[in-house]
Amino acid sequence: MTTTPSRGRRRAPTRIERAAGKAAALQKPRVILALLLLLALTSVMLLDGYLRSEVGGDQRVRTGAGSGEVPDDVLDGGPILTFRGGQATTVSVPDKTIALTFDDGPDPTWTPRVLEILEEYDVPATFFVLGSMVARHPDIVADMVEQGNEIGLHTFTHVDLSYQSEARVNREMQQTQLALAGAAGITTTLFRAPYSSKTDAIDDYSWQVYEQLGEQGYTSVFIDTDSDDWKRPGVSKIVEWATPEDGEGASVLFHDAGGERSQTIEALPKYIEKMRAKGYTFTTISGAMGQQAPGAAASGAGSQAAHHPATGATLYEGKALVAAVAVAEWTVPALSVGLAVVGVAVLGRFGMMLILARRHYRQRNRRRFSWGPPVTGPVSVIVPAYNEKECIANTLNSLARSTHPIEIIVVDDGSTDGTADIAESLGLPNVRVIRQANAGKPAALNNGVRNASYDIVVMMDGDTVFEPDTVRQLVQPFADPGVGAVAGNAKVGNRDTVIGAWQHIEYVMGFNLDRRMYDLLRCMPTIPGAIGAFRRAAVLDVGGMSEDTLAEDTDITIALHRAGWRVVYQEHARAWTEAPGSLKQLWSQRYRWSYGTMQALWKHRKALTDKGPSGRFGRVGLPLVVIFQIVTPVFAPLIDVFTVYSMVFVDFRAALLAWLAVLGVQLLCAAYAFRLDREKYRYLLMMPLQQLAYRQMMYLVLIHSCVTALTGGRLRWQKLKRTGEVGTPAGPSGVS
Repeated sequence: MTTTPSRGRRRAPTRIERAAGKAAALQKPRVILALLLLLALTSVMLLDGYLRSEVGGDQRVRTGAGSGEVPDDVLDGGPILTFRGGQATTVSVPDKTIALTFDDGPDPTWTPRVLEILEEYDVPATFFVLGSMVARHPDIVADMVEQGNEIGLHTFTHVDLSYQSEARVNREMQQTQLALAGAAGITTTLFRAPYSSKTDAIDDYSWQVYEQLGEQGYTSVFIDTDSDDWKRPGVSKIVEWATPEDGEGASVLFHDAGGERSQTIEALPKYIEKMRAKGYTFTTISGAMGQQAPGAAASGAGSQAAHHPATGATLYEGKALVAAVAVAEWTVPALSVGLAVVGVAVLGRFGMMLILARRHYRQRNRRRFSWGPPVTGPVSVIVPAYNEKECIANTLNSLARSTHPIEIIVVDDGSTDGTADIAESLGLPNVRVIRQANAGKPAALNNGVRNASYDIVVMMDGDTVFEPDTVRQLVQPFADPGVGAVAGNAKVGNRDTVIGAWQHIEYVMGFNLDRRMYDLLRCMPTIPGAIGAFRRAAVLDVGGMSEDTLAEDTDITIALHRAGWRVVYQEHARAWTEAPGSLKQLWSQRYRWSYGTMQALWKHRKALTDKGPSGRFGRVGLPLVVIFQIVTPVFAPLIDVFTVYSMVFVDFRAALLAWLAVLGVQLLCAAYAFRLDREKYRYLLMMPLQQLAYRQMMYLVLIHSCVTALTGGRLRWQKLKRTGEVGTPAGPSGVS
């Protein structure tokens, strides 16, 4: 039987179609926004890792190298090395003078305490700072300069420059100058190389670095006396080792960072008092070079001749660097907390799924389990179809072999490829073809429900095929008068490709384990469009399939819950559907699914306050769906992001083992899900690759959907290209 409407003027676009048309042009900017957010997060993580782990450097320290190319007057000279006029010259600290220097800072714990002591004793010092630490603690550096201390560079990542290329040396210096410009608005000409000591320890390799930097105007600073405070030998030893020979001036080394410095803090006042008692004065490196500013005190306090105001691009780039580091400093710890929450949620979900899925399986597969008297009456099967010429014949032929009495209603939604003609030409009994102008899937389903002859309606997609026993299994739960809808077991039919196999794993492990869990909790969120059954009266009572969202299956399911109906899962009712065959189609489908789910949840947000039995979904189901299907997946990429972060910046082996452990847990869950569904385990060989590629795509799809939702976008219906490769199902022992 065929019902054909009048073929007059084409209908006016629906409200959703008009909104979708206006918003279509906005989708590309939203994709770009999502990618920019991802790029920003990646940049922040890379910056934080670079600052914390000295990535790109190495821990080598050169020892025992020759010094044949180093001039003798440098090896025997003072601790201050300049290359003014192209000639290497050393300067000694004047007698009875101490140039107090500190390396490796600033440190948020120890440097402020050092500054307090210096201010209390009115002693200036020269701090050789690490660019990575300056960028993280700019306020401390600003305090150093304001207090009258001098700043020198100690590289950005504390690597031995004698092992580095000329470009790397320049980069270390430039990055540190930028950090200093952003923190204190200055640059400096002073430099001390990591792992350096006295000038007599300069070797041929490091000499090349000093010459390179000398040509750029840097003054390299060494030491005469080393307190060796980093060894933590005790306060008295630190004071003793930092004391020069009587009357001699000295460049003296202490550390204000790089470890536990309580002994340094305790030794510093004693050292200052001791040296002043010996008649010594304190100055900066510039003061020792006789470059005091006019009118400066004899002690050298306030002398900052090595400093120059940062201007132009250097100043603004420096401020940008400091700002970026500040963002990274709070972003990464916040993400770490998020990672812990996500980890607990993911493991909690796995635990819930395993426990409840097992209980569901044992409950539904007991010999004595029964929904009630067998349901044997005929039912209506509604097949909405839009340009399904490749699939419609397989779909209808599979229904014709049903062991349960059915009528088949094909609602052709304005197809342009002859879908309705193909359905009619098959000549199958009990098939009605209803033609309508293109109005969308919800309208097609509602048309089918209105024309259904029986109290139970089965809804399926036009690219899906049923097993002979599918309808009979699907309708048995309606023996319980409280059941308003039944979700079937959707299977991926085209699983022999990589993309198909990935989706097969997802369907079995994710969708079906989830449905078992939600069924037992009586809060099933979605009846799959590929296979679902409804009481016709229940559908009509809630207003039919709504056009308010793109996930009409989720929308109607939640509406039935709120109307007091029970929604259950029937694992033995299997349907074989054609999954997207390309990444582009997969993105399109999942984008619509995830965005439609968000729409449906927002539409039914008042379910949270529903009372009585009908409020169970709002109290249990809605929070679980939000947590497990939106919030957790949105933040789940943190697991992968931090895995990569740890591999690059922390401990590759430990991070890899942790990732493999998580993969192992997922494999166990997937294997159990495959066992419950009696699937072959060979597809699980694709799971590691699925975690590396497919899962990342699903993350991006969900993030894209969230961006669309937050920016108020709407989507149009999207028709996927079909091949018709899913034929007559062979049952669990066949295609499986």
